[in-house]
Amino acid sequence: MHHALREVGDYPGQVMETRDCPHVLIIGIGNESRGDDALGLHVARTLAGMDISGIEVVERDGEGTSLIETWRGHDCVLLIDAFSSGSAPGMVHSVDATITQIHSEQFRSSSHTFGVAQAIELSRRLNLLPSRLFIYGVEGKSFKIGADISRPVRDRIPGLVETIVLQISELHLELLHHLHRREIY
Repeated sequence: MHHALREVGDYPGQVMETRDCPHVLIIGIGNESRGDDALGLHVARTLAGMDISGIEVVERDGEGTSLIETWRGHDCVLLIDAFSSGSAPGMVHSVDATITQIHSEQFRSSSHTFGVAQAIELSRRLNLLPSRLFIYGVEGKSFKIGADISRPVRDRIPGLVETIVLQISELHLELLHHLHRREIY
């Protein structure tokens, strides 16, 4: 398989491995300088460093129009972001955004007035939502500038990565099943 390196748009100089013809787009969302807000970036980098075929991994800061542009043309997208819904820090969240309405109160406070939730709901209304869109995250504890990822969030990263790898495997199996059925008929 041919491996390509490319620069990630919102992070000039940040290079991640991608594969030709990816089937699953993984978007790690966050801000490295805001404590638990860096969760999505750390998980995305971990996944990019694994030898998983059929994925493309990018990092974004959570600005809504950038997210819509990033997932445009992709059928299957996994978003990874810190949550700030009022649940206990360290609680793992997973949401199928193709069937669940997303509320802005679920996500960290952001400098963007048009963020993850707004991008998903606008895409839904404009029929631009990927056919499969899943959100994974961990409830954050601290989003202070200059803070490190808190222990409750850091402790959940390995399990979250494992869950996402399993989701990717399931999505690949669904794709193979779909392609196989198309060949039969």
